Amino acid sequence: MTEELEEQGRAGTSTTCAVVDVWELLGRRWSLHILKNLKTKEVIRFNELKRSLPGISSTVLSERLLELEREGLVTKRIYPEVPPRVEYSITPQARELGVIIRDLARWANKWKHPEIKPLAAQNKT
Repeated sequence: MTEELEEQGRAGTSTTCAVVDVWELLGRRWSLHILKNLKTKEVIRFNELKRSLPGISSTVLSERLLELEREGLVTKRIYPEVPPRVEYSITPQARELGVIIRDLARWANKWKHPEIKPLAAQNKT
């Protein structure tokens, strides 16, 4: 019995850690915006992606793309041309994530109460 509980505890911790790891990656600023924009096109080049994300710096975009690539959510293809052409695309794994994100958005909208004014707005009236 004790061994069974310990095994369940380890499995639960493992699952929790996996969710935390994914949440940490996707919770970083711009990550979801990048995935959303990559999902709209089959392939996109760096500058085109940057133009679709007003306010993001080239450095941050590069960092996020590298992180997403390392996690298997984005693929990068470099063509041996002068100047080099680099294209990014979303992986099937990230496409599956799109369903989860859509469900999360539905959940957030369900529990958001626009009819309740923020406390600061109530104090002004």
